[in-house]
Amino acid sequence: MGRLKKDTRMTFTQSFLCGGVAGISSRTATSPLEVVKLLSQIGTPETRQGFVRTFSNLLRTEGYRAFWKGNFVACLRLFPYSAIQFSMFQKFRLMLADEQGRLSPVGAMIAGSGGGVVATVLLYPTDMVKTRLTAQHANKKKAQYRGMIHAFKLIYKQEGFLAFYRGLSLSVMGVIPFAGASFAAFEFLDQVWGKPIWRLTPLENFINGCLATAFAQTVSYPFDTIRKKMQAYSPVLPNHGGVDVEFRGMVDAFRQTVKKNGIAGLWKGTTANLIKVIPYAGLMFTMFEASKRVFLYQNGYTTSPFTDDPMPGVDQSLTPGQLKEMNRRQKLLTGVIQ
Repeated sequence: MGRLKKDTRMTFTQSFLCGGVAGISSRTATSPLEVVKLLSQIGTPETRQGFVRTFSNLLRTEGYRAFWKGNFVACLRLFPYSAIQFSMFQKFRLMLADEQGRLSPVGAMIAGSGGGVVATVLLYPTDMVKTRLTAQHANKKKAQYRGMIHAFKLIYKQEGFLAFYRGLSLSVMGVIPFAGASFAAFEFLDQVWGKPIWRLTPLENFINGCLATAFAQTVSYPFDTIRKKMQAYSPVLPNHGGVDVEFRGMVDAFRQTVKKNGIAGLWKGTTANLIKVIPYAGLMFTMFEASKRVFLYQNGYTTSPFTDDPMPGVDQSLTPGQLKEMNRRQKLLTGVIQ
């Protein structure tokens, strides 16, 4: 979300694990808001009395477990999604960089969006299954699917392979307004601060990231709403999977949603989504930094896994491999002197 400088004191695997721990922690902590948002988009009966009443309705009818429906699948797909997105970003970056290896702001936006699109397409079935698991009842006796594997099997058996890709085109289409709005928001906020990007403090970068994300998600939200309806909708499920409108295809889904709920219906659940932005980003940053401290201590750069205090005499500009090699040589030299 922000524009962070890469810390060369960790290996790629360590950085990847830090991102995974941060993603899983923040996703799990904000899952109740994500569940309310998704069910509001689908239009299930529990959500038709508004944002606040949705929480009490879910708690009364399904219990606390309802607020973490689909969270396991969402967390499980974080690691492969991040790996694919990062690797594809690197490929696009090489294609779009100039002779000096630099990316323009527009090039960075295209590379980032391209990486996200490829990751989304390859892992789309897991997102579709996550939506189905979230939309169903938390009580397994009342649920259609007993879990992730059973959902994959049953959906394939009853609805066919293509069912896993319902709404995929909306995911790809939604990238354009999201990327454009995000880029425009960052450009505007950079001007508001009145100083170059590299002079922004961590707090200012955090504020920029939250505001840009909130704005971009709001602009592209209608695409996500219709995508969720298409994922949840099924002719073989009771009440068509809980979706509040019947439709034939993407365009008709837009039409029927507006017809029944008005234009505002395309933004149902956006309150939960906007409330989620700050705690999600804050937890993501906090958990990433906490995980990072552990690895920096393990690599020999700091004195404790709980602080950022540098290890005396250690050059913080060295990579882990360079530091390890330097320590090995020092031990050999010490042994020779003794």
